[in-house]
Amino acid sequence: MQEKCVGITIKGRVQGVGFRYQTQNAAKKFGIKGFVKNMPDGSVYVEACGQNKNIELFLDWCKKGPLLANVSEVNSNEISFENHDDFNIRY
Repeated sequence: MQEKCVGITIKGRVQGVGFRYQTQNAAKKFGIKGFVKNMPDGSVYVEACGQNKNIELFLDWCKKGPLLANVSEVNSNEISFENHDDFNIRY
């Protein structure tokens, strides 16, 4: 199985709506490891590592986000592989 890591920046109404918590749940559902954190500019940054097909499913989820979110933009790019143990919320 091919694995990769992507850095994802998510913009829109994505802070104060449970985005990080729901992102963690989605990552665990898709077998993704990495982290999610709020950024000072109001966006959310995710580092996600996993199997290619699961990364694609996770990216599709990120484009919608949780119910109260309003995602306006998702940018992702492949980054060097990191060996994460789990998927965490960073503060």
